[in-house]
Amino acid sequence: MAKFGYFLSSEEHTANALVRQAQMAEEAGMESVWISDHFHPWLHSQGESPFVWSTIGAIAATTGLRVTTAVTCPTFRTHPAVIAQAAATSATMLEGRFNLGVGSGENLNEHVLGQHWPPANVRLEMLEESVEVMRKLWTGESVDHHGRYYTVENARIFSLPDEPVPVLVSGFGPKATDLAARIGDGYINTSPDEELLKRYADNGGKGPTMAGVKVCWGDDEETCKKLAHEMWRSSGVPGQLSQDLQTPEHFEMASQLVTPEMIGEKIPCGPDPERHASVIRKYIDAGFDEIYVAQTGPEQERFFDFYRRELAPLLTT
Repeated sequence: MAKFGYFLSSEEHTANALVRQAQMAEEAGMESVWISDHFHPWLHSQGESPFVWSTIGAIAATTGLRVTTAVTCPTFRTHPAVIAQAAATSATMLEGRFNLGVGSGENLNEHVLGQHWPPANVRLEMLEESVEVMRKLWTGESVDHHGRYYTVENARIFSLPDEPVPVLVSGFGPKATDLAARIGDGYINTSPDEELLKRYADNGGKGPTMAGVKVCWGDDEETCKKLAHEMWRSSGVPGQLSQDLQTPEHFEMASQLVTPEMIGEKIPCGPDPERHASVIRKYIDAGFDEIYVAQTGPEQERFFDFYRRELAPLLTT
């Protein structure tokens, strides 16, 4: 049976608010959270983007939750040696309850230091090498690495968890899914894509499979549709375009043709628990082991009450 956790949206909320949401998730009976890792929000209307590692430290200090980044890009904005140290420290603070979710990233976040944004196949090569670098460093040995994309000299991580950090790899297409199956300790997606999940398993993928889904619960369906559109019309930007756009301004322009009705078809909106459950069941039916639910907007405390009283019973029967 699938397990359920909460998806903390760093694009919408301050670090303090995310920590409080993690605490509410635990109070609602959830045992784990996802947390997004961005430099920019997708849209100005979202308005936030705190440094994920500070937030994780506060969650570790105030909850007993398991935490997974969804996802960190360890290739451009931050060198994989630095991510390896951050992940190791997070894992020690969480006493082993930490997974490093990784992906090949989006130009929106990763161009900020001025690097060239290469094509997808190169980004996947970089991701594979970055995971190799991190796993070398998690041995606790002194590492020298002179690879195609990364150089590490005389680097050793001293503060390490008892076990190496599990690396879960996101795969939204066939090539990325194949990479996830080859190098990952688990798999991440945000669509109920049964074919990609099967591809991961058929290619030898191991470990937990995780998915994230957005909802917008509230008293009025039309109000929720407008809010979901205001916050997440960027999710209507298709395919490769969402990986290549550089700024929130570009996403503002690209999402001009995305209507509230279009977002309402993607994100369940309003007070009806069956409407929310029917969308989440698609992920259950696809076969994901863990499903992380993100509530859109400010109604966080009331959402957790709704989840505990009405939504969770529909998902666990």
